[in-house]
Amino acid sequence: MNRLLLLAPLMLLGACASKTELEPPPGESLPPAPWGREVPPTADALLEPPPQAVPERSTELRRRSEEREDDPFDLPPEG
Repeated sequence: MNRLLLLAPLMLLGACASKTELEPPPGESLPPAPWGREVPPTADALLEPPPQAVPERSTELRRRSEEREDDPFDLPPEG
């Protein structure tokens, strides 16, 4: 039991160092190039999310209270 407790952190540490280039599994290939592109995207490029998937956050804070503009879509519930 003690040996297992000593080996577990070493095995986890060893797994962290095994970073290699991403490749498709054996016998598989990357998706074909999109229409209009001659070169297919790399595995790393396929893993990058598009800008719409990760929008930038607006960190502008309100320094004073402001009156809200009238919202034409703020309708009462139908009843």
